Amino acid sequence: MPKSRPGYAGLPRISYGRLVPDNGSVLEMTRETFEELVAEALDRIPPELTRLMDNVAVFVEDEPPADDPELLGLYEGTPLTERGEWYAGVLPDRITIYRGPTLRMCESREDVIAETEITVVHEIAHHFGIDDARLHALGYG
Repeated sequence: MPKSRPGYAGLPRISYGRLVPDNGSVLEMTRETFEELVAEALDRIPPELTRLMDNVAVFVEDEPPADDPELLGLYEGTPLTERGEWYAGVLPDRITIYRGPTLRMCESREDVIAETEITVVHEIAHHFGIDDARLHALGYG
């Protein structure tokens, strides 16, 4: 379920997660392969949008924080729509995509590709200031 909570250095955190079904097995995929899928999902973002992204870094981690084990992705930072003249010299926003929960919820490589793309788009949308309600309406939630 989407959540907001304090992020690093007091920045807001917006997360994206779904209930992870217990299908009895976990899909195997190396971290390197998963990172490639995240990179491919980023490459599918239209160039006119990626040119607008500012001061944001994307990371892949194996597991989310222990208090939120089903979390698929997390945006930490100040959305572009909330930045003003005061915004200078700050650490980059951070988007983290979590490998473990994604593999646990997916049954095939194709499922992982689709879920990774949805998660990447969801977290980038938060960078642009799009909230969860709008993302759900667009089918990304």
